[in-house]
Amino acid sequence: MIRYIFFLFISFSLLSQSINLNNDYLNRYINNYTLMGEINTSYSNTIRPISFKKISDENPNFDLDFFRKRIFHTKNKFIEFDLLPINYLTEFNSAHPYKRNNGSMVPNSGFQHIFSLGFYLKLGPLSIQLNPEHHYSDNRNFDGFWDGHYPEIWKKRYQLWNYIDLPERHGEKRHNKLLSGQSSLRLNWKNLSLGISSENIWWGPSKRNSIMMSNNARGFNHITFNSLYPIVTKIGNFEWQLLTGRLERSGFTPPRTDYKYAGSYLYRPKLNQRGEEDWRYFQGLILTYSPKWIDGLSIGFIRWVQMYSALVEGKYPWLKGQPTYFPIFKNLFRKNDIYENYEDQTDQAAGLFLKWFWKESKSEIYVEFYNGDAKQNFRDLLLDANHSRAITAGLQKVFNLGNANYIFNWEWTQMEQSASRLLRNAGSWYAHSYVYDGYTNYGEVLGSRIGPGSNSHYFSLNKINKNRTLGIAFEMISNDNDFYHEAFSSAQDYRRYWKDFNLHINFDQKFKSFWISANFVFIRSLNYQWEIDDYAEPYYHPGKDVNSFSSYINFSYFF
Repeated sequence: MIRYIFFLFISFSLLSQSINLNNDYLNRYINNYTLMGEINTSYSNTIRPISFKKISDENPNFDLDFFRKRIFHTKNKFIEFDLLPINYLTEFNSAHPYKRNNGSMVPNSGFQHIFSLGFYLKLGPLSIQLNPEHHYSDNRNFDGFWDGHYPEIWKKRYQLWNYIDLPERHGEKRHNKLLSGQSSLRLNWKNLSLGISSENIWWGPSKRNSIMMSNNARGFNHITFNSLYPIVTKIGNFEWQLLTGRLERSGFTPPRTDYKYAGSYLYRPKLNQRGEEDWRYFQGLILTYSPKWIDGLSIGFIRWVQMYSALVEGKYPWLKGQPTYFPIFKNLFRKNDIYENYEDQTDQAAGLFLKWFWKESKSEIYVEFYNGDAKQNFRDLLLDANHSRAITAGLQKVFNLGNANYIFNWEWTQMEQSASRLLRNAGSWYAHSYVYDGYTNYGEVLGSRIGPGSNSHYFSLNKINKNRTLGIAFEMISNDNDFYHEAFSSAQDYRRYWKDFNLHINFDQKFKSFWISANFVFIRSLNYQWEIDDYAEPYYHPGKDVNSFSSYINFSYFF
């Protein structure tokens, strides 16, 4: 009975007042002014969304009251009722989708939007945040994987598509849905919080490509047990979050499911080991420690585990071992894993991150290092740490010139397999040989927005005034090099790398209660979808080079 109550509990879309991850202006505002030293906080900012109240309490002289409209509260503040900002996100992509952290939005050509509003209610230790979202998408057709690729290349492409739910296009119809959005129901006591939520979550210090958890995909329904504020001890501050949730498939398929190779269909339906469609049981843990003796330093550990629900329910009688509702605390190494074990049928990733903020110099460095496959033992970790690794590293720095502040940001992400794959192929990040939907929710990766096998460099410079931000950025993305090397290495064809060179213009402006945040991107894609004319001369000639434009505008009204 307890088992079924538990599953029912995490299946519903249900409702501390938190800062919406999809409100670009507000999150950038807090990041910028923290970096400049005008907002002080004990948060490491490695677990988001964060509590508005904590930031407000720690900065009584800094104007943050615009965030909420207090409608009612009792004298002892046992009851509080606030209106949340009206948030409108609109995106337009011309030739093809641009990958960005956009929450409930989908890979789309044309126009799409998210509209949200809501309220926050506090009743003593109980808090309710109801912040639903309406999502609309044109979902226009666009050029995807090239039909003209040789059958062998299509076969190689399906080596990824059969192990991850990552459709190029989310169906052929428009999307028009009402979603639970950034809602939560929590029971709060001192620094602890237990609740149910559908909010987007961000783990780690990265600004653009969080490898383990980001708002690249729609938020998923989950139970959370977390520190509401940093836990202060004699040795420093601790923050954590333990999640248990339900991940869903998109219901859409890769292109050309009718494609045959050697007389057999390449496409394979995503079924569990019992031959059934199934949702996935997810559990994740992040722990951050900020030492008392080193100002600004935060180090942390993240691990997540997912499996089909049939596995955690014990519906595989032929497997050895015992199913568990808390796989996050089991089997960090796989020395005891064999094919017949429950643990071998699970997908997991784990690793460390570091963030160091120097207040006096107004600068910050950060790095994330994770493995997407469990090591055999600690010796294996020491000898082959690069096996299945993914890395993000970056820095931020404030420069004062005249009456303005300038913030420089650099971030580098590598999701491509290392040279270790030549002896020990780990497969691409987020894909899995038993959990065929991969690390996704509704067909989008829960981690890095650039996706499996990809790498990126990002440079930005923003001018910060009191009510305005104006900036420029350059980004280079190498798309799925794992596939490229697998598909074209035998032919030694070194011409086909698909790279995007993106020029960004960023703009933020505050008009009293009305805020606008905009990002305009010109995209130059070389060898789009790895397409090139094999018979053209000379040998090293241009392939299919595509220009595209993407805009993303966030309108916010604060009551």
